[in-house]
Order: sequence, then C-alpha cells, then structure tokens
Amino acid sequence: MTTRPALTLENFLCLDLYAASRAVMKAYTPLLAPLGLTYPQYLVMVALWQEDGQQVNALARQLSLDSGTLSPLLKRLEAAGLVERSRDTEDERAVKVKLTPSGRALQQQAPEVAGRIGDLFGMSWEEIQRLKTTLRAIGHRMEAGTGAPEKNAPA
Repeated sequence: MTTRPALTLENFLCLDLYAASRAVMKAYTPLLAPLGLTYPQYLVMVALWQEDGQQVNALARQLSLDSGTLSPLLKRLEAAGLVERSRDTEDERAVKVKLTPSGRALQQQAPEVAGRIGDLFGMSWEEIQRLKTTLRAIGHRMEAGTGAPEKNAPA
C-alpha cells in the first residue's frame, strides 16, 4: 500500500504549474507591449503567421481556447487592424481569420520576443522540448481523465 504524501501546498504540482504559467505570462507583458499585444493575442498571431487564413474553430483547437475566449481576442485584433474575419466561401457556417498587411508586418518583430523569452527560461532547446513533451502528456491525461497509477497523491 502506498503512503499518501502530506496534504500541503508544497506537494501540489498544480500550484507550481500555475505559478510558472503566471510568471511566464508576466515575462511576456513588457516584451509584447511595444507590439500592442497581450499574450493570448500574441498566440493567435503566431498561429496565423504559421498558417494564415485559418477557420476560427481550427484556431480554437490549436490554441486550446474556447470560442467565448477566442472571439473577443479576434475582435480586438480586428479593431487594431491586424486581422480580418470573413465567412468561409467553401462553408458559410465557418469564419476564417486572415492577417492584414499590418498583421503580417508585425511578424518581423516577433523573433526578438521569442528569443528573449527563451533566454529567460535558462534551459537548452533539448530541455525545453522534454518539458513541453511532459506538459503536453499531463494535459492529455488530465483531459482524458486518466493518470498515473498513484491516484491519491496531491497534485
């Protein structure tokens, strides 16, 4: 029989994940201010720089955002003149998001942001890739409701 760890905050992985996430987003704030973007808006822009003209539902899946969160982000990006939303000509039910010339031009400043954040992590590329793999596995298990054999541990 496995002994449960004490129910203390120092044993909660979720607290460390939450604190790390907040610290990373806080570090992005001054780097994104000159671009006029918030962290979630930056993620949308990066997704569109990778593949312009995506449907809103595809963006939502890619960014793990629900439509109630994504729609206001897109509305603000559109008001800033960075993206345009329009009905998909192939599927009238779907909305596509495309970069404007201003949105595309903003990409030229993005590598500096990513590079600065990478430096702040203080980890090698390989370490970051391993951490990403672990975090994605945790996310998939949590969404699926499955986990490691030890289910009584605080997390």
